[in-house]
Amino acid sequence: MEKNGEMEFPAFPYKPYSIQLDFMKFLYQSLDRGGISMLESPTGTGKTLSMICSALQWLVDRKKLENDGKEKLGEGNGDDDEPDWIRNFVPNKVPDCVEKKSLVQKKKDGFGLKQKGETVRDLFNPSEKGKSNNKEVRSVKGNSGVDEEGDEDFLLEEYDSESEGGKAKRKNAGGYDMFSSEEEDEADGLVDKEEELRLKIYFCSRTHSQLSQFMKELRKTKFASELKVVCLGSRKNFCINEEVLKLGSSNRINERCLELQKNKKNEASKMKKVGSGRRIRCNKSSSGCSMLRRKKIREFTDEVIQLEALDIEDLVRIGHNVGGCPYYGSRRMMPAADLVVLPYQSLLSKSSRESLGLNLKDSVIIIDEAHNLADTLINMYDAKITLPQLKKLQTHFDGYFQRFRNLLGPGNRRYIQTLMILIRAFLQILSDDWKVMNHGAPPCDAEETKSASDSTMTINEFLFALNIDNINLVKLLQYMKESNIIHKVSGYGEKLAISQNVGNVGHNEVLIEEESATSGFRALSDILSSLINKDSDGKVIVSRPTQTGEGLEGGYIKYVMLTGEKIFSEVLNQAHAVILAGGTLQPIEETKERLFRSLQLDQLPFFSCGHIIPSKNILPVAVKHGPSGQPFDFSYKGRSSSTMIEELGLLLSNLVSVVPEGVVVFFSSFDYESQVYDAWKASGILSRITKKKHIFREPRKSTDVEAVLRDYKKTIDAVSVTDPTSCNGAILFAIVGGKISEGINFSDGAGRCIVMVGLPYPSPSDVELIERVKHIEGLENEKTILNKNPAYECHYGDAESGFQILKSCKGRGKEYYENLCMKAVNQSIGRAIRHVNDYSAILLVDSRYASDSRKRSFSHPTEKLPQWIKSRLVTTTTNYGEVHRLLHQFFKFHKNKVAVCKE
Repeated sequence: MEKNGEMEFPAFPYKPYSIQLDFMKFLYQSLDRGGISMLESPTGTGKTLSMICSALQWLVDRKKLENDGKEKLGEGNGDDDEPDWIRNFVPNKVPDCVEKKSLVQKKKDGFGLKQKGETVRDLFNPSEKGKSNNKEVRSVKGNSGVDEEGDEDFLLEEYDSESEGGKAKRKNAGGYDMFSSEEEDEADGLVDKEEELRLKIYFCSRTHSQLSQFMKELRKTKFASELKVVCLGSRKNFCINEEVLKLGSSNRINERCLELQKNKKNEASKMKKVGSGRRIRCNKSSSGCSMLRRKKIREFTDEVIQLEALDIEDLVRIGHNVGGCPYYGSRRMMPAADLVVLPYQSLLSKSSRESLGLNLKDSVIIIDEAHNLADTLINMYDAKITLPQLKKLQTHFDGYFQRFRNLLGPGNRRYIQTLMILIRAFLQILSDDWKVMNHGAPPCDAEETKSASDSTMTINEFLFALNIDNINLVKLLQYMKESNIIHKVSGYGEKLAISQNVGNVGHNEVLIEEESATSGFRALSDILSSLINKDSDGKVIVSRPTQTGEGLEGGYIKYVMLTGEKIFSEVLNQAHAVILAGGTLQPIEETKERLFRSLQLDQLPFFSCGHIIPSKNILPVAVKHGPSGQPFDFSYKGRSSSTMIEELGLLLSNLVSVVPEGVVVFFSSFDYESQVYDAWKASGILSRITKKKHIFREPRKSTDVEAVLRDYKKTIDAVSVTDPTSCNGAILFAIVGGKISEGINFSDGAGRCIVMVGLPYPSPSDVELIERVKHIEGLENEKTILNKNPAYECHYGDAESGFQILKSCKGRGKEYYENLCMKAVNQSIGRAIRHVNDYSAILLVDSRYASDSRKRSFSHPTEKLPQWIKSRLVTTTTNYGEVHRLLHQFFKFHKNKVAVCKE
């Protein structure tokens, strides 16, 4: 809003700094203008609060303008004394929600459903509807040695995709979607159409913890009470059904949730007959989820509406209290919301948008933590199916087809046989010894390599190689979606598992068996969907199993999406404005090239500000030499040498004596950190470090990170300032690209010094990475270049051929590879400095950080550092003594400053 010609943001709870005002003004103007904009504000500058106050002020102002316009438009229309309810009355109009409710009631009364006396015969002969034919039911029983009563439940209904218009003709196909129960259908009808079309802001970030932080900042403003806010999340984070949560993984929780919705209609069937005439009672989890009852969902939403800006934890707590599902309850509230807070995946994935019913038309989308947006977006559209999944699918299909072959209609039989052909073809390519061509040169600078068991090909090459290019995958996918084949086949497989293992298998084990089969179906559907993409949009990776002491391990087929421009345009073209925000967005060229390539760089609105801290509060230094004078070289060739590892150990041994409180050291990989740690342990360097600081290491399991961080910070808080001979803090060994480098903030004593070891270039043995580099470089269509450089033709997962490709790249591919490295550096070193009084030293340990940019073929890495660090970077030190002196002066200055403030 403007006051006296100046833009103001009265909701900002504090007096804003000038860079915060500039940020809010730029964002407000960007929303007015529409289109794509990028805003960068360093960690600790109040970016989230600034976004909230600017964007929501714009929303309030825009809604006021729209309402004022409507009032003016309505002036002079009718008598002012006429009541609104008469003026707005439309005779004989039935509300949409009433029509919806009527339809639901018809369903409940039997409209559109099989009648009670209808038999399996009716599926094939509509004219026989209502007639009971026990002979047909008996024909479903066989002589396979097990009691097959009830097998008719698994028989697919008639399916014909060749009918007019290409649409499937089937009789009440039992397929289900995210809202399968009548109660949920009825609830959907209660949404006002005007609410669906209301102007919204969608705010999304990468993790649920970041979304919770956003809600915490929102509650500091008046908008938390003035606007309708809803927070969406994953089933894993929202689910309150203890039996489902025990399954652990997100995929299994998703599958079980959907399965419970399908079973909700069959609650009356409490008993299952198994082998030997034995019957088992279905437990509660297999007969619908009680949290999905309409009354409970309504109680949940009524409770939430009365409260302000609730995060995921708050919604889960309310769900537990009322017994209503927070996942579906929050979704019910979404159409009426002004602000929707949700994870990346829910908004960027087309299938998720459709499932949630997100209407992006003319809306505002703010994507925070957008530094890895391109890779995140592309990875969402990857698809993978493993060798064990394929084998399980083959077993299920073989058993199902053998049992029902003579009972299936021609449509079902044809599609099932097609699926069986595809599964056999996929298994064949994973077992055959396909011709492997190796090209390469000695490695020069990379992460660990792996065996050359991977091969890549285009979609067309893959289809032709398997001789499945003549299969209509679009119709096949339509069949899988509409026919309920997934649950018929996996359900029959579950029945067989129970029959063949009566007394030897528990009900939970059977559920896991069924869910794993369903997951395999989903994987198959995903990989088939990928194969209908444009040939140049991605690559198919075939990774064959490797022989180990325990037999064959691994093996998968994976589709890797290479371009995100088309996917992102679906979002960009619908929305009024899309804002990409983050603490470290630079270099922005890579994001532009991969997501909106047609836009010129000088036409992209980009805002970047400095930090709120004074220059004396940060000391970034490029460290070229170690304490013994050895130049630091952490390239692939040099980093594993005992000399380099020892020199790094000597550096840290010196640092722990001069740096107070906490030191965080970032290594390029878990494997390299383990190698260095073991070497230091053997040489005694670790014992020297532990005399001054306790050592903590980032665990490989992300679930263990929180406990390690808690102990690390607790150790720092307990530092003794009276006894200089005692431990003076802690040191944390972290990994670039790990959880600590991405979302953990080290404010105050937790991050007094950040050490970046080397330049963490990604591994050239990564097949997906190299394929993306080739695509970005533009090599795929350059046949003449491919002929001159045979290393471009294929890449099989070894570093040598990967290096050949990287060395041959001269344009955007090379730039992309460099940017990946420096983005990782920026993310890691940006973990420090959280407020205006915070201070920290940043050490970039590698001679390449300080080398002369004129002598390098690649652009100098320091040119890609954030401006607030680059402008203060010290690169002129000739030996470690100078670095040590700078550190001593820096921390002495701040120690004295703190002492003065206390006085």
